[in-house]
Formats: sequence, structure tokens, C-alpha cells
Amino acid sequence: MRSRPPHSQNTRPTMRDVAERAGVAVVTVSRVVNGIGTVREETAERVNAAITAIGYQRNEIARSLRPGQNSMTIGLLLGDLTNPFYASLAKAAVDVANEAGYAVLLSTADEDPEVERRAVGELIGRRVAGLIIVPDQGDHAFLNEINGHDHVPIVFVDRPATGAEADVVLVDNEEGGRKATQHLVDQGHDRIAILVAPSYYSTGRRLRGYRKALRRSGIEPDNDLVVTLRAGTTEEAEAATRTLLASANPPTAVFSTTGFLTEGVLRACRELQVSVAVVGFDDFKLADMLPTPVTVVTSDTEELGRRAAHILLDRIDGDDSPSQRTVLPVELIARGTGEIGHP
Repeated sequence: MRSRPPHSQNTRPTMRDVAERAGVAVVTVSRVVNGIGTVREETAERVNAAITAIGYQRNEIARSLRPGQNSMTIGLLLGDLTNPFYASLAKAAVDVANEAGYAVLLSTADEDPEVERRAVGELIGRRVAGLIIVPDQGDHAFLNEINGHDHVPIVFVDRPATGAEADVVLVDNEEGGRKATQHLVDQGHDRIAILVAPSYYSTGRRLRGYRKALRRSGIEPDNDLVVTLRAGTTEEAEAATRTLLASANPPTAVFSTTGFLTEGVLRACRELQVSVAVVGFDDFKLADMLPTPVTVVTSDTEELGRRAAHILLDRIDGDDSPSQRTVLPVELIARGTGEIGHP
């Protein structure tokens, strides 16, 4: 995992650095620097001492804009808002932004490149101070054109983008796929199916981890057990699981690469009344309360949102260090479904 390196001569101190040194919240530093709100005299003195000590300088380019142009607003462009993953990510990012005194404009492209392009243009047109984007699978070179004059800081989250250089915050999808599969192998399974949602990056890396774990265990992946779904819905996953379990040589275990797919797998297993080991990627509500609690690979989704927001705020505040790639770890939580051994 990599995060923003300690300050060197080539890295500008930010409000967050001042806040850490002064022992206050970022929003307090913002109030002192911008002369807004009320801050106790003793606290203001501590903040100013920290500013002097680390050599902080506010972003005068942004501050010099006319009133109404220097927007204390951040744009957040996500995927499917019905997905609890994105809802959790968004809430965490909004909390960090609000603490620093920023409002958040929320938009969704729903995996449509043209909608995404329009949404980015509209957000930049509203003079947002920065953007957090869950990119779709298209080429993002258009950002260089749309954002060429304004130079709005951008942080990609959950997936990287092609054609645009910016910070990116991810979870370790490949390691998650490897952990899920290796766990099933350790239970004695050698016919492990995988249901893959149609994501060009995240689930593709989970599939890569699946194949890596099998090969390292001396098991050659069977293409008949790799099912790539068209839309990645619960209904598709249920139907695909039924087909797999009805085959002449059915799998004894299933790795589902999203929470929606896990739900479909569990529904099919229950209706067919078969005992199949299941590991899902991403935790979900009541997963630990089912008759057989669900084993999952999970990451700290809120930390994903928080980390992206903190990096963006630092960029807004003048951090000009090289773009960074931050990868958050994953964890396997063994609860029951993944521990069903080979029949």
C-alpha cells in the first residue's frame, strides 16, 4: 500500500499537514487561513505557529478568483448509486469534504461514457474545486481537453483511467480473488466456478487472482467454470448458478465477484437445496445472520472514500507532488459458506 510520502523539498505543505501539527481539524485551519468563521484566539495562534513552522502557503491562484468562482464545492461522479459499495464510498468522501468546509455535488454516469463526459463538463463548468471520479471503461483523454484551462484536481477511485494522469485509490482486487480461491482450494475443492460481473478492471483483476491461485495449487483453470455475465445482476447470477449446478460435472464451490452476484448464487443454492461452498467479494448487510453465514473477501470501502477525499483536498490546497497510486488491502472473513468441504 502506498500513500502520500512525507514532505520533502519538492512537496508543498498542505492544510492537513498544518492541522496535524497544530492538533486541530482541517476545517479549523481553513477558517484561520481564509479568515472565515470563529476560532478561539489560542487555537488560531497554534495554527499560525504551525503554518510558520512548516512553511505552509495557501493556494493563491484559486483564492484570487472572483467571488462566486472560487467554489468551495467538490464534484463526486460515481457508478450505480443503488450499489451499497458506492453509497458507502460516497458517504465517507462527503464526510471528509464537509469537515474541511466543502460541499459536494453528486452525479452518476452509470457506466455510460457519453453521460460521464457531459457530467464532468457540467461539474467543471460549475467551478468545482476538485473531482473524485469512478471512471468507466472508456478513454479518458477527453479530460485533458475539458480540463485543460481550469486544471481542476482529479482523483480516480475504485478503478484507474486510461488516457489521463491523476491520483488513483484502489482496493487490491487481484489479491482478493487469490485469497477467495485459495481458501476454497484449502477446503479441498478443485472444481471452483467463478461468476464475473462485467467490469473492465475490478472483477477482471479478481478473475486474474482466481486463475493465479488455481495454477499455484497445481489446478488448471477450466474455462467451463468461468462465467462472465452480461449485466452482472442478481437474476443473471441465479440463472448462471442453476446452469452450472445442473451440468454433468458441476462445481463444488463458487466464487462470486460482487455482492449482487453472491445474492444470486445463494438464492440458486437454496432453491436447488444443494450444498456448495461459496465465497463472495464485498460484504453485505445480514451476511453474518443467514442460516449459514456468508464467507466474504472485503475491503474498507469507507477508507477508500476517505483516502480519495483527503488526497483531493491536498491537491486543491496546492500539493504538487507526483501522482500517486494507493492500494488498500483486502481481508477474507470466514463465516461458514466458504468452509463447506469437498463432498
